[in-house]
Amino acid sequence: MTDPVSNAGEYSVTEISMALKRTVEDAFGFVRVRGEISGYRGPHSSGHAYFALKDDRAKIEAVIWKGNFGKLRFRPEEGMEVIATGKLTTFPGSSKYQIVIEALEPAGVGALMALLEERRRKLAAEGLFDSARKRPIPYLPRVIGVVTSPTGAVIRDILHRLDDRFPVRVLVWPVRVQGETSAAEVAAAIAGFNALAPDGAIPRPDVLIVARGGGSLEDLWGFNEEIVVRAAAASQIPLISAVGHETDTTLIDFAADLRAPTPTGAAEMAVPVRSELVGTVNDLGRRLDGAMLRLVEGRRRELRAATRALPRLDDLLAIPRRAFDELAARIGRALGANTLAHRGRLERTAGRLQPASLDRLTLRARDRLAALGERQGRALEVHAERKRALFARVAGRLRIETVAERVRRGQERLAAVWRVAETLSYKNVLARGFALVTDAEGRTVRMAAKVTSGQALTIRFQDGEIGAIATGGGAEPRPKRAAKPKPPTQESLF
Repeated sequence: MTDPVSNAGEYSVTEISMALKRTVEDAFGFVRVRGEISGYRGPHSSGHAYFALKDDRAKIEAVIWKGNFGKLRFRPEEGMEVIATGKLTTFPGSSKYQIVIEALEPAGVGALMALLEERRRKLAAEGLFDSARKRPIPYLPRVIGVVTSPTGAVIRDILHRLDDRFPVRVLVWPVRVQGETSAAEVAAAIAGFNALAPDGAIPRPDVLIVARGGGSLEDLWGFNEEIVVRAAAASQIPLISAVGHETDTTLIDFAADLRAPTPTGAAEMAVPVRSELVGTVNDLGRRLDGAMLRLVEGRRRELRAATRALPRLDDLLAIPRRAFDELAARIGRALGANTLAHRGRLERTAGRLQPASLDRLTLRARDRLAALGERQGRALEVHAERKRALFARVAGRLRIETVAERVRRGQERLAAVWRVAETLSYKNVLARGFALVTDAEGRTVRMAAKVTSGQALTIRFQDGEIGAIATGGGAEPRPKRAAKPKPPTQESLF
């Protein structure tokens, strides 16, 4: 019996795989799929991203090609619920189907809010939002750096407000404030301003303003990215966050040193009102002038009061003037009396200075000098005689015969000691028939009790030495010999 012939068409594996591929792509050329991201590990080295979308009962593979991945408004994250827009296709190599995603958006604001809250807790745990890290905004900055879009209304509002309040130099770092590259550009701008040298061609700002107008949570999402938050926290320049309206909150607000409700509010926080400062300075100047006038007037009154308390000039000079007049009247009489006294003393002295008196004084001085000369000569002779006798006694003790005699006696003593040393030498003992026994290490063997059977010994005689092997050991030690007399010491030689 033969098998019935089937009239069904026959396909190759490739043909059926390609047919299924065309059928799926034609039937699902454009779809929106809602699901939770699973298995996301970031973009591949090729730039493509591979992961899966799942719900509680099924899972579908997904891929985002490199060109579309760079256009996404936010980065996919593991566990995020999203709505993916794209087309279904198959992968013939493994008989799988997948969705090729062209656009990706969060599945409602709730998902983004949950992600935002989770990221906020993570960064807060790292200490990026601590109030202790925040720096004060300078009161009068010379240069203000603004990170925002160069074409939007935000920069115009900031410049207009600064011009009204206090015109300063403004540097604008243009960035995209929305889209996939927004976060990277804002972070790079903050780092770029911090990298400027304080005294370079482009001055380093004293304060930074990161600004953007209002928008939806998705529009402001770039300012919730970690790269922006970390750049704001790492900024060495004080930073004011002015993203969105007053009701909008982004993570950069927590990391900034100061949060402004609007970009215009940031300009108001950055600089004071110049007219108010001028008015304040003028008011302080007037107050200073008034204070100085009051101080001078007070000092003048004090001086007048002190002047009234001082006595008059005539009263101050009355007593010194009277004393001067009295002294002036007495000085003539005093000078006359003084002159008479000195004249009398001079006359009395002149009477004692007669030539005969001077001759007598000269003779007495000459006699006294001659007597002193004779005494000095005799004293020198006595001193010389004493020194001569002392030298004679010392010379008698230093005769060369005495030294030679002492050297001779010392040599004789040294010869006697040497003879005693030769007598006590062990070589003379060997000459009398004795022998010196040593072990293998060269140590002297003095007792038979310390010799073991088979021990190698060396026996030294007067004319040489021989080796020997002990045939017995442990013999009773011989009685100790009397101690040898000690050789004479060096002190006994002299």
